[in-house]
Amino acid sequence: MGKKNKKKKTHIPLRINLLFFAVFILFAALIFRLGYVQIVHGEDAKRELDRTEDVTVSTSVPRGLIYDRDHQSVVGNQAERAITYTAPKKFDQETTLETAKKLATLIEQKTDKITERDQIDFWILLHPDEAKAKLSKEEWDEYKDEKAAELQRERVTDEDLEMLSDDDLEVLAIYREFTKGYALDPQIVKNKDVSLEEFARVSENLHDLPGVDTTMDWQRTYPFKDTLRTILGNVNTGLPAEKLAYYEAHGYSRSDRVGKSYLELQYEDVLQGQKEKVKNVTKSGQILETDIVSEGARGKDLVLTTDMELQQKVDEIVEEELRKTKANYGGTQLLDRAFVTLMDPNTGEILALSGKQYVHDEDEEKYVLRDFASGNFTTAYAPGSSVKGATVLTGFMTGVNQPGDSILDQPLEFQGSPKKSSWFNRYNQIYLNERQALTKSSNVYMFKTAMKIGGMNSYSKGDYLSIDKVKTVEKMRYYFNQFGLGAMTGIDLPGEMPGYKGDIAKSDAGNALDFAIGQYDTFTNLQLAQYVSTIANGGYRMQPHIVKEIREPGDGEGTLGPIAQEVKPKVLNRIDATDNEIKSVQEGFWSVVHSGDSQRTGKMLGEGEYKNLRIAAKTGTAETYDQGQSVWNLSLVAYAPYENPEIAISIIVPSAYLDGDTENKINSDIGKRVMKAYFDLMKERED
Repeated sequence: MGKKNKKKKTHIPLRINLLFFAVFILFAALIFRLGYVQIVHGEDAKRELDRTEDVTVSTSVPRGLIYDRDHQSVVGNQAERAITYTAPKKFDQETTLETAKKLATLIEQKTDKITERDQIDFWILLHPDEAKAKLSKEEWDEYKDEKAAELQRERVTDEDLEMLSDDDLEVLAIYREFTKGYALDPQIVKNKDVSLEEFARVSENLHDLPGVDTTMDWQRTYPFKDTLRTILGNVNTGLPAEKLAYYEAHGYSRSDRVGKSYLELQYEDVLQGQKEKVKNVTKSGQILETDIVSEGARGKDLVLTTDMELQQKVDEIVEEELRKTKANYGGTQLLDRAFVTLMDPNTGEILALSGKQYVHDEDEEKYVLRDFASGNFTTAYAPGSSVKGATVLTGFMTGVNQPGDSILDQPLEFQGSPKKSSWFNRYNQIYLNERQALTKSSNVYMFKTAMKIGGMNSYSKGDYLSIDKVKTVEKMRYYFNQFGLGAMTGIDLPGEMPGYKGDIAKSDAGNALDFAIGQYDTFTNLQLAQYVSTIANGGYRMQPHIVKEIREPGDGEGTLGPIAQEVKPKVLNRIDATDNEIKSVQEGFWSVVHSGDSQRTGKMLGEGEYKNLRIAAKTGTAETYDQGQSVWNLSLVAYAPYENPEIAISIIVPSAYLDGDTENKINSDIGKRVMKAYFDLMKERED
């Protein structure tokens, strides 16, 4: 009997069948879902994928230019090649880092701005596994993200940072510029010393550098170099942290340039210009194209009141006289600066503002003279007798004296106080009117005026100085303020200081008398210029200003645009004195220079080639202290020509000499030379 073949049965476990069934169900659900999306929401999904956004941003434009009164360029703009980066709307760290690495192979980037914190964060970015291991699992679980990240940074060691190569640091320098600003806000990556080769290489590879672009940027230029440099001010690249909220509220971007100091800061809203508006078309957070919505316009231009040719001559004179004085007179080691303000007394226009200071140059390893023109209104000193014109007029305005009154100049000896006298009269008794008192620079005339203001109308040797010292000084300050002494002058520059007021309540009564001869409160040199201008023009305190006009943007090649705003002369106040009272002080200032009195203090301003300048003036010497040593400040206020003043000048030379060096007349030497330089220049231009 043959064998019967039997068919084998295949036994598939039930669980395998269940698995296959589950997979089938999942695939069916996926196909159903895809079909549903394709059929029901297909159009919506397609529109979402194709959707683009229009985002409008503003881009900076060059700042306005600055010219002197003769339209010579003082501050300009110089175009330069630049490489920028515009971050996408959605930040992608990996893409950003990759772009930075590619750009680093095309340009050389300085790494001097990288901080230790930058290096730590970058090391963590490049070494995520090692960085994560800095904390235990328990610590990651325990601390919140911010605390854990800070703890992680603290545990990055110097050895870890040494792993960063020079190439890594260059990538980091670029990466930190990429991540400084906001999305769609162009950032400057490099704009200094971008070579033609770098510019070309980046331009050729823009297709592989998302967000990177090549463009033209600009930097401030200074044709007159250091001249008036502290007044022109500086510009920040990037908004200052302390004013970040203010500028952002006014439409600035974090990468914008903004005025940092003096003119650039004071006239920021004028110089900044109208930003160009650019529309960025984005898709999925990436920029597809950029279109200009509205053209920008560079900032308006400033025309200064300053004459740069005259300014340079004044600077040269100040430097020469400082060097000469330090070389020719002993004991002047503390002499390190001098200030000159040259002003039109009728308009308040600043014609020249000179300040020079010895500073130590670390590179040259020696002391050099640097511009310190801002010191004319940011530093204050005791000026001495140059303020006696204000004291005389204060006596008139308070009614304690009248023009022509004679006051006995004699040594004053008060109970319990050192003797007070005039420098020219230590022992005798001489009657002087206000003109003679100014000519000889009588201290006692001024002392007795202050005593009368304080209610003490007579004097006998050995008397107590029985005055209300506080009320006396407060009243004199009130009238001094009318000239601008001890008050803000109102100059159109930031940083002005009013000077220092002594605490008379805690001082001796004798200090109230010292106030009357300029040896108690301190004043700025600009205040002295405003004061002498008030006397020169017949009693009107003019507001000083250094900007003459604001102009619409010109062509940048020397052709100015039309006037947008003209800064007109502004009278701040008229002093309470009569014309006759002011004239008596004017005559006293004339006598200081031109009288036949051998004791006149300003005779060198009217001798030889300076006689025809017809200068009226008052000199000043004030004893004070510098670094613990007794020193003398020298000052001068003057104007010319006497009959029809064109210019007023003030000079302060702090710590000009020590005791015994009285032959030092740097104040008058500077004054006469500056006056002559002005009139010589005017005559030269007329010819």
